Amino acid sequence: MQNNSIMKKLLILLFFLSSTSVFADDISDFEIEGISIGDSLLDYMTEDEILEEIERTKDWHPHLKEPNKYASVYLGGKFKNYDYLGFVIKNNQTNQYVTNKNEKYIIRSILGNADYIENFDACIYKRDQIVDLFSRSFPNAQKIESILNHGVDPSGKSIIDAVYFEFNSGIVIEVSCTKLDEVFRRKMGWSEGLMVLITPKEIDDWLTTHK
Repeated sequence: MQNNSIMKKLLILLFFLSSTSVFADDISDFEIEGISIGDSLLDYMTEDEILEEIERTKDWHPHLKEPNKYASVYLGGKFKNYDYLGFVIKNNQTNQYVTNKNEKYIIRSILGNADYIENFDACIYKRDQIVDLFSRSFPNAQKIESILNHGVDPSGKSIIDAVYFEFNSGIVIEVSCTKLDEVFRRKMGWSEGLMVLITPKEIDDWLTTHK
């Protein structure tokens, strides 16, 4: 009976985050929708699509200390568990990348987003289910809870309710719900809801180091 219970919990976990091992501690072992950190975005998008996304999102992080150190790319589609995926890749001032195709557009961070438009309570309920399972599956990871204002909304009415799992290897997994001020959300054309983010500490530091 106990083994059946464990398997059911792991199936719930894998609905949001897949891994070659539930005890994985190498960031390349974790996958979202079959995509891993270290993969090239060229395996999933054309170069023109990637460059178009870099241009579209280039001004999304004005609140960060180094807003253009990395570039954000988003991919919508018929995913099994998410409404869209997001990736962080290395950037530089000229947006020029190394010429070796195998080294271009390497995924440094990956996230999955599930929409919960104007349904924050339902998002938190699902978030807490995932957090509970992560807590049981990764008991040695440091768990940190945080509620903060969304850095892009100047009104201060948008929040991020997040739980972080930090691993000794430097991996950070964030499970969070975003609640945006509705006026701001419509103006920006953004979604809101559940996010599962897998990232090395260097990217997490970039995302959390504000001006």
